[in-house]
Amino acid sequence: MTKTDEIDDSAAPLIEHLTELRTRLIHSVIAFIIGMVICFTVATPIFNFLTNPLCQVLSERGQDCDLIFISPQEGFFVAIKVSLLGGFILSFPYIGMQMWRFVAPGLYRTEKNAFLPFLLASPFMFLLGASFAFYVVTPLAYDFFLGFQQFGADGQALPAQPEMAQPGLSVVFQGSAQEYLNLTIKFIVAFGLCFQLPVLLTLMGKAGLVSAEGLGGVRKYAVVAILVLAALVTPPDVITQVILFVVVYGLYEVSIFLVRRVETKREEQLRADGYYDDEEEFDDPLMKEFDEENDR
Repeated sequence: MTKTDEIDDSAAPLIEHLTELRTRLIHSVIAFIIGMVICFTVATPIFNFLTNPLCQVLSERGQDCDLIFISPQEGFFVAIKVSLLGGFILSFPYIGMQMWRFVAPGLYRTEKNAFLPFLLASPFMFLLGASFAFYVVTPLAYDFFLGFQQFGADGQALPAQPEMAQPGLSVVFQGSAQEYLNLTIKFIVAFGLCFQLPVLLTLMGKAGLVSAEGLGGVRKYAVVAILVLAALVTPPDVITQVILFVVVYGLYEVSIFLVRRVETKREEQLRADGYYDDEEEFDDPLMKEFDEENDR
């Protein structure tokens, strides 16, 4: 076989993989577009559902839940953003299946058994983080923001500085629908991605890329990184930042525990397969002498 034939043979599998990848990507994009179209037809009920945290806080304060459009095209862009979020959530299981069908043929049976649980856990953890953000964090954040409204004895809102007050001046919340949706989606996506931390670190631990001892050794650096993350992905209020820090740091500690369990199971499996035994190596003088010579 000539060198040219060898190059042609090696190029053929690469072209086949690229073709397969293109097919999977096309299927994923089509599924995403279908999900967007479905969500666009019901964009108003979805948006009304997303406003529940704000309406709950306003109701407790005795205010009406009214959002406004400050530009003619804002309503259309709100529907598009709702469709993007809903389309991604609807199509994510199918997109994950396409990713799995592309990767699975190149994995051994043991690798498939190891990778599949993480693929299933990833969307579950994202939904868990998104639900936590929507039902816990978002109401607390909006309650904090709306607390800057100041009302006088007659029930009319007054400015923060009474000396600057003018007769009949009202300072009340009249929120933009698009700004509210942007902030709510930011909460949902940020917490959904942060909840992927145990899945990512445990998968890296199973692949041998990180260890429980290593993760514990860089704990102080992780605290600083989590503080920076909380400051970047959340609005500038202390309550939300503290909640995100506590949650992510707790997930980091959970990740260390899960990685340690993975390492323990790997060691038990190696012992069961007879690859090594610490007690025999310690008691065997010949093995001990061999190790000492290797160390020298």
